[in-house]
This record gives sequence, C-alpha cells and structure tokens, in this order.
Amino acid sequence: MPELSARWCLEQAGLRPGPSRRGVLSHWRQYLAISPFYLIFIAFSFFPVFYSLYLAFQRYDGLGTKQFVGLQQFEFLWNDPVFWLSIRNTLVIWLLSTVPTLLGALVLATLLHSVRRFKGFYRIALYVPNVTSIVAVAIFFGAVFSNNFGLVNAILGTVGISPVPWLSNPWLIKLVIALLMTWMWTGYNMIIYLAGLQAIPTSIYEAAKMDGAGPVRTFFQITIPIMRPIILFTVVISTINGLQSFSEPQVLFASNAANQNLGGPGQAGLTTLLYFYQSAFLNNDYGYGAAIVWAFFVLIIVLVAINWRLVQRGRKS
Repeated sequence: MPELSARWCLEQAGLRPGPSRRGVLSHWRQYLAISPFYLIFIAFSFFPVFYSLYLAFQRYDGLGTKQFVGLQQFEFLWNDPVFWLSIRNTLVIWLLSTVPTLLGALVLATLLHSVRRFKGFYRIALYVPNVTSIVAVAIFFGAVFSNNFGLVNAILGTVGISPVPWLSNPWLIKLVIALLMTWMWTGYNMIIYLAGLQAIPTSIYEAAKMDGAGPVRTFFQITIPIMRPIILFTVVISTINGLQSFSEPQVLFASNAANQNLGGPGQAGLTTLLYFYQSAFLNNDYGYGAAIVWAFFVLIIVLVAINWRLVQRGRKS
C-alpha cells in the first residue's frame, strides 16, 4: 500500500516513476571510463599470476619450447636443501623484524598520543623511513654495518671493542636485514596504532583513573584489549610484508648476474623470493622459479590463516 500511494502521488504531480532497476548496458559510459584499470590489471597482474601457475608444471628456459613435466618441479623443490634454507632464513628474518617493529610502533604511538606539542613533526619524522627508497636505505645500512669501515664498528672501536663481522656472520647478517626492515616499517605501523588510540574515548581513561588504575595497569588492561583487533591486523599485514623480503638482501650484498653469491656468505641472507629470482632470472629456469613462488604463496596463506584464526578467537572472547 505505501508503494501504491507513492506511485499515485507521483502520477498526480505529473511525474512518472522510472524503472527500479536499470540494465547493465545503460551504464556503459561509466564502465568504459573505469575499463583502463581493469584492462591493465588483467594484462599485467591477473594473466601473469595464472601463467606462472601454468609454468610451474613446465620445463622452460625462456627461449626453447615448453615441456610438460607434471609435478617434477615440486618433487625437486621438496628435496632441494637451498629452498628449505631460504625458507628458514625468511622465517628467522621475519620473526626478528616483526616483533620489535610492532612493539616499537605501539610504544611510539602511545608516547606520541600523550604529547601536546609538535605532533605533526613527530608523525612526519617517524613516517619518513617508510617512504624512503629501499635501495638507498640498504646502501646506507651496508655502509654503516660494514665489517672494515662501518660506522658501528668505528664507534665500538672507540670503547675498545674489536670489530664485529656484521656482514659475515650468518646470524648477524639476518640481524642487519631485520634491523633494516624494522627501521622502515615501524613508522607505518605507528601511524595505524596512533589512529586506533585516538579513537578510544577519553571517558574510559577518566573512569579508570577514578577507580585508581595507574598508567601501566591502564595500558595493559584497557588500551591493549581495545586495540587487539588493530594489533592483529598489523600482525597479518606484517606477516605478508615481512615474508616478501627481497630488495633488502639483494642490494645489501650486491646480488646480480655478475655476483651470484645471493644472500651474502653462506647464503645466510638468502630469502625465498631472492632464491626465486636466482632460479628464474639468473639461471633461466622459469618453470622451477614458478614452482618456488607458488609453494611460497601457499606458506604465506597458511601463516595468514593462522593469524586470521587468532583474530576470530579474539572476537569471540
């Protein structure tokens, strides 16, 4: 009845209601306007992804004919010690970088949320590393942590400490790469945490203060539980970004076609994406490179699913 009354009023006013749903073709101008994005996406993102899956079952050097080999690439991958070395390196670097990045970002966001003056300056200063060229940052870290002429060893020498082999020791190589990633991504996560802190009503903190809760108790029993969804979101994002480390070890150890010592001495900094780069673009084994990247994609999905499970559990609790 309300729909009939509205229709009758429109007819009395000399207006005839149009159809409630318009056909898809009637919006062809709008679809045409946004079509360049989808065409570029299909050509340079959608098609290469599925073509790489096709290559994972082929033996192909980029010039000759493709030869279907079935699951042989993945069988060789399962027994490849260098692949598992790259997986271990990637996971260790991700762990060494993600934990201090998120903890440091949360501490900095809390401190910045409490300051009264120069908030804009601090935000820009802490976020600048994230927009700095990763190549420039890697070159800078390589100079600072150089074994012979690095700034860090020079400072240690002034206090009587012998030079540390930052770029030669297997564990210190991972530590330097993790420090580089921490320096670049702490400000990014800090901005996300700061936005979450600013969304918390001040009345909650005022009520906690009236109940006698101190700053430490307020932080762990009020701020952290409210921020838990945001923290878990940053964990998921950091998992995806941290596992895709490539440019850091490549630039840090000058890995190219002339110098194939990828990942530094003992391949201690060889990440999975760097091993994919070596297999596909240096050894011209595109089929095996595709198998590496798809196996690594499955690993990322598994880790993201674990984090998603944690998010669901946090919501239920």
